[in-house]
Amino acid sequence: MAELVQDEQERAARLLEAQGMAAELFAAVEAGGLIAPGVGERQASDAIRDLAADMFGTDRWWHKRIVRAGPNTLQPYRENPPDRVMTADDIVFCDFGPIFEEWEADFGRTFVLGDDPIKIALRDALPVVWAAGREWFETHPEITGAQLFARVMELSEAAGWQFGGTIAGHLVGQFPHEKISGNDVRAHIMPGSDEPMRRPDAAGLRCHWILEVHLVEAARQIGGFHEELLDIGPGSPA
Repeated sequence: MAELVQDEQERAARLLEAQGMAAELFAAVEAGGLIAPGVGERQASDAIRDLAADMFGTDRWWHKRIVRAGPNTLQPYRENPPDRVMTADDIVFCDFGPIFEEWEADFGRTFVLGDDPIKIALRDALPVVWAAGREWFETHPEITGAQLFARVMELSEAAGWQFGGTIAGHLVGQFPHEKISGNDVRAHIMPGSDEPMRRPDAAGLRCHWILEVHLVEAARQIGGFHEELLDIGPGSPA
């Protein structure tokens, strides 16, 4: 197990570095055509796993790899829908949690195959709602996880979509220091998470958070997903 890093500037830099690698991985996924008609979700997930190993030597993931297409995009994280083959007019999202040199990344993006305007609008709404959620976090210093969850729900509905997740994010950090239980409300942005998000963790270190937005339109059986670091990065006061 790696020695616990306690310097906050180094922790922030390492988390940003891990996220940068995840973003580079996703750019290579798109450029390489790994998300394409005729490709199964599991097949794409395995191909992304192998690409991460080739690019960064990454062979560990701190949560299950997710590729979901079509109606499967309605399903929240905990579900495991049957494998589906992507079609020429699909919406697809990927949610991956690679570990880069003992630091957790958690990155989610949405892809549209074809030119359906509703699916494109959903994809394009995701980063807008995410950014509005981050702005609310930044301007409310005492905000709790429950309060941010409620605000992201409001923002999703105001944008014309439903919020499809049971959480809107979670802690992230040095693996396995921040490896969290799915039942730990304090570690998630969700109802019942009533402590201020800006607080020390169990080791006395600053909590760092991922913000995730899962938008859906149940009537059309489509959804999309967007996630990245909340409190560190461009535009952040961290």
